[in-house]
Amino acid sequence: MSNTSTLSPKFQAVIPREIRKQLHLKPGQQIEFTINGNHIELRPLLQPEELIGFLKEEKPLKFVREGDRDLK
Repeated sequence: MSNTSTLSPKFQAVIPREIRKQLHLKPGQQIEFTINGNHIELRPLLQPEELIGFLKEEKPLKFVREGDRDLK
């Protein structure tokens, strides 16, 4: 299956089904467009509730305050 789409006269394109499924895209979801050289990158924007646990690690993150760095 090809992951291509044709640009319409209104400059619209359909995101192929496989990509929509893989990224769990939903109708009405906002997408950010970025130019990277001669490529366009599409990135789905996440809602705050979707960010819960986004950076979850098995080990807790260690934070070092600026004052603590000066003591070393």
